[in-house]
Amino acid sequence: MTRLRVRDLMSDHVMSVRPDSPLAEVRDLMIDRRIRHVPVVEDDGTLVGLVSERDLLRQVLAETEALPISARTDLYEAIRAREIMTRDVETIDVDEDISVAAQAMLENKYGCLPVVEEGTLAGILTEADFVRFLTEPEAEAAG
Repeated sequence: MTRLRVRDLMSDHVMSVRPDSPLAEVRDLMIDRRIRHVPVVEDDGTLVGLVSERDLLRQVLAETEALPISARTDLYEAIRAREIMTRDVETIDVDEDISVAAQAMLENKYGCLPVVEEGTLAGILTEADFVRFLTEPEAEAAG
């Protein structure tokens, strides 16, 4: 039986932002693409952080609670991804066994794991990728 690797399930069309991207860009990306995690990368593709939907909500609630709506737009432009991102994000290699990734996500209650190849962001593995794999018709035929 062929072992499944992270590259077999991960999403490789990852939407990311730069550390100096405004919070408005991060928010719009999450809404437009219907995603909950946005990797933060340097120009060379090096992963430096991750902004989750939870990070975004926490920041927005903390900063905007007392502000009038007109001032909130300015705040979304003033705050940068580097200010709210989670640093030192656990990653996984593209060639790692999928069970290692699943165990890490389960034990740490991660919604995703950024996937790296030779030190640069190659994709992202999310809970949805596991669900998609288990519900695809090909998965039933293979099992």
